[in-house]
Amino acid sequence: MEQTSAGFWLFNRKWVNVLSVAIPVAVALLIGIRTKLPLGTWTSTLPHVIGAINSLTAGLLIAALIAIKNKKVDLHRNLMYGAFGLGAIFLVLYILYHISNPSTSFGGQGWVRPVYYFLLISHIGLSIVVVRFVLLAMHYALTKQFTQHRRIVKIAYPLWLYVSVSGVLVYLLISPYYSH
Repeated sequence: MEQTSAGFWLFNRKWVNVLSVAIPVAVALLIGIRTKLPLGTWTSTLPHVIGAINSLTAGLLIAALIAIKNKKVDLHRNLMYGAFGLGAIFLVLYILYHISNPSTSFGGQGWVRPVYYFLLISHIGLSIVVVRFVLLAMHYALTKQFTQHRRIVKIAYPLWLYVSVSGVLVYLLISPYYSH
């Protein structure tokens, strides 16, 4: 199906394919930089901002689901644009933090330790997977392929919501161990 004027170049199916691989690879490479870039002490506050962004994203996703269930399509669309925009901001801030700060070790002990690592590992793994589904959902919505949009959203939505909520939980569990 041809792109509509709303389906700008980013959501062309070829770009969805490229970005679905490029984003996770780029993040992994940038985070893996051993020598951290001196971007300033302000970057040490980014985990708190990122935690707030994950919270807001989860809230927007839930509100968007409620909106579409109530057939408020314009509200749903705007809430999803907001969630997508927050996702983009999250990605930039996440990279800025990790290229300029050493990793924080989790100091929790006992039952909370395996819970934390389960949440962290599932969060990271699913955050890699969800990129493609979210981009496809946006592509189908912007190109008015609503049957395909509804089909892909059955996968994208719960993954994205889990990644957002687990991101908040991971943040809450590790935040006491950030150096202030």
